[in-house]
Amino acid sequence: MTKTTATAIGFIAVLLWALLALFTVGAREVPALQLNAVCFAIGGAIGVIWTTVSKRWHELRDVPLSIYAFGTVGLFGYHFLYFSALKAAPPAEAGLIAYLWPLLIVLFSGFLPGEHLRPLHLIGAAVSFLGAALIVAKGASFAGDYTLGYLLAAACALTWSSYSVISRRFQSVSSMVVTIYCLATAVLSLIAHLALEDTVWPSTQLGWASMIALGLGPVGAAFYVWDIGVKRGNIQLLGTASYAAPLLSTLVLVGAKIAEPRATLIVSALLITAGAGLAAYQSRQTQS
Repeated sequence: MTKTTATAIGFIAVLLWALLALFTVGAREVPALQLNAVCFAIGGAIGVIWTTVSKRWHELRDVPLSIYAFGTVGLFGYHFLYFSALKAAPPAEAGLIAYLWPLLIVLFSGFLPGEHLRPLHLIGAAVSFLGAALIVAKGASFAGDYTLGYLLAAACALTWSSYSVISRRFQSVSSMVVTIYCLATAVLSLIAHLALEDTVWPSTQLGWASMIALGLGPVGAAFYVWDIGVKRGNIQLLGTASYAAPLLSTLVLVGAKIAEPRATLIVSALLITAGAGLAAYQSRQTQS
């Protein structure tokens, strides 16, 4: 698999994450950790079917337990911290801090062997972050009363960026390991749900369909293609391009008439596109 192909596959995750808000709205009756448990169970089932059909279970036999633990901490830790941050701080502010993870991916990638972090990578990621901030931080106003929530959001960003970058060091490990990550995350989410939440199931067909769609796409297949992308693709470009997710997500909500179109969408789109373009240009210059 070429680096370009792996990058394109990884970007499929960004496209799937663009549907996260839409399906989450549809399944809003279901508590966050319960929804997490169901979705990751579906995501794990995808991996079980994929691994069985392709007869690749042998690829998981010799994987060290430490790698399985690492992946589970990455997936479960990110989501648990994210949901906790949203409860402890206003969503706009928490979301903005949590969405520092693409920028952190670009920064941390400079520590990877064989990777070259150049000025335009950083400038591109910063420009794209500004574009995403226009959407994510609608009327955000930081207050000292929510310090814990802000810290949880920062830990959330640090967890996902670290997971993504460190995964690069496990290039020889099959992406089938995500199957175990998902199943283990589903179990931990179920335990946390039973301890912290009341069980509520969707009351409509739309709610059930949204929950299943989440498990099949944004909280399922997305993690398999992301694993391929961060292990074998252009990780700086993927990190910068990830800022397209909140823009695309908002456009999907506008198309579904759940959100109102805003003038800032145009500015955001230009900034995110410009940032990704700068990162892509720098990557081409580095390779040539």
